[in-house]
Amino acid sequence: MTSPTDTPSLPARLRTAWTTAHTPVAGVPRWARTAALAIPLTVLPTCLWRIASVTLHLPIARGDQGSGDIPAWLPMELYALVLSILSELLAFTAVGLIARWGEVFPRWIPGLRGRRIPISAAVIPAALGAAILTVMWTTAALANPFGDDIHGGDGPLDYHHWKGVLAITVYAPLLLWGPLLAAVTVAYYRRRTAGGR
Repeated sequence: MTSPTDTPSLPARLRTAWTTAHTPVAGVPRWARTAALAIPLTVLPTCLWRIASVTLHLPIARGDQGSGDIPAWLPMELYALVLSILSELLAFTAVGLIARWGEVFPRWIPGLRGRRIPISAAVIPAALGAAILTVMWTTAALANPFGDDIHGGDGPLDYHHWKGVLAITVYAPLLLWGPLLAAVTVAYYRRRTAGGR
């Protein structure tokens, strides 16, 4: 029987979970580890800016932060918060391409726990994601100097006001998300297929 003192404290459990999630498996090149860990950081500035400007209504964005193309029943503040959280979670999945949880199903998944993840189950979605992200953010970056956002309208990005420059600065790292994910995906594929693993 275990006593309450045998159970690790919450900070200790969080530290263990953090270490487990971020520790690379054997054979991961240093550059791939750096790239995978950088991917969530490429998304973070945009997420923080979106939460600050839309959810918290801080005056750091140019123009009206209206409802856009979202349903009328969904508050824009909630949409921006959820979009930011989901973006970070999606970006964090790149770390799985270097960590054990990207090669073996975790024990909390019934029926699959401990089994190896098929290479194609990780490589195909990661490669598609890398291609989509690269095209999407490159298109957005190329459309911006012409005064359009990716939908063809006037967006919050411009070079004539500090708010627009701030928006450009926080969105610019997103240009790296797709290429970094592509590089980490290739490294994952090579590592997993080397030696018949």
